[in-house]
Amino acid sequence: MPSTETTLRYTNPAARLWRTPSPASALAYHQTLEGYAPTPLTSLPELAAEIGVGHVLVKNESDRLGLPAFKILGASWAVCRAICERFNLDVDGITVPELRDFLVSHVATGQAPILVTATDGNHGRAVSRMAKLLGLAARIYIPMGLSDAAVEGIQGEGAELVPLQLTYDEVVEAAAQSTEGNPRDLLVQDTSWPGYEDIPRWIVDGYTTLFTEIDQQLAALGYPGPDLVACPVGVGSLAHALVDYYRSEGHPRPSLLSVEPATAACIARSLLAGAPVTVDTSFPSIMSGLNCGTPSELGWPSLLAGLDAAVSVTEDECRQAVLDLVELGQDAGPCGASTLAGVRNALKGEGRRRELNIGPESIIVLVSTEGLAANPLR
Repeated sequence: MPSTETTLRYTNPAARLWRTPSPASALAYHQTLEGYAPTPLTSLPELAAEIGVGHVLVKNESDRLGLPAFKILGASWAVCRAICERFNLDVDGITVPELRDFLVSHVATGQAPILVTATDGNHGRAVSRMAKLLGLAARIYIPMGLSDAAVEGIQGEGAELVPLQLTYDEVVEAAAQSTEGNPRDLLVQDTSWPGYEDIPRWIVDGYTTLFTEIDQQLAALGYPGPDLVACPVGVGSLAHALVDYYRSEGHPRPSLLSVEPATAACIARSLLAGAPVTVDTSFPSIMSGLNCGTPSELGWPSLLAGLDAAVSVTEDECRQAVLDLVELGQDAGPCGASTLAGVRNALKGEGRRRELNIGPESIIVLVSTEGLAANPLR
């Protein structure tokens, strides 16, 4: 096994005691989007028996508003809010058709926003979809090693694609620099840095809809709430939403687990170091959407305080998890299936199970963030 695949494990026994204010909810906005419906939460008793718990359920994001990943939840809300702020519109109650009508009727063609972002796949496609729905142009920067399926998905939305022979972090910097001095450009990036926090915050707020749905679906099944939620991480924006949602008052207090590739474990390495660190992401991963080298500055305090555990998984472990989930009827790409591989690692041995408060009746939720259409096995 290459040294780049050294697996990591981090735990924080105080995480469940930490509290944070409730994040803003974008659920009402998402419910106005054409085609909105909660994605499935499916119980897989075969996995529950394997892991030795009461229930394992998969939150399957392989078809979210017509896209094969969850990213549209954050992109749609952030784009809406950013455009409303640019043109001094009231965001409360606004819908995408209303926003498009405003742009067509009141904004000259040469002044219409151009949506810009860097992506390792699904975020760029989601931003491109929002541009298409609003009648806007989009410019998407991509790093080396992106799968053909991800590239074709972005191009299929009609966006301008800018491929660079750079790592993801370098492409993020290039996309941001491209907007300087260009007043039409609207950067919609899902990671933050000093002076760029509002849009990443709105993206995180958009992601909380996923966790609201999980709680509602568990309640409908008669379950009190999850005992452990496992979440894939790249820069950590989805995990930021996970932590802020479940560590705010009025919500269950499950153990929270982040999972990332052993080749690009920037969150686990940062947690172990107690401060953000950047890792080399030049080694390719089948989990291309998680191949990120630097934690989001906005999410870092929540991740440090509120995550119970972080693990990394190897390519082989992830590939096996994909095959196992597909055999059980779940459409899960490598990023999504990483959570199954991560839970298998995190719960090896009674000591680890006790650390995460997991027993024979526990309820585990695996967040599967993408389908195979977004990122086929290579």
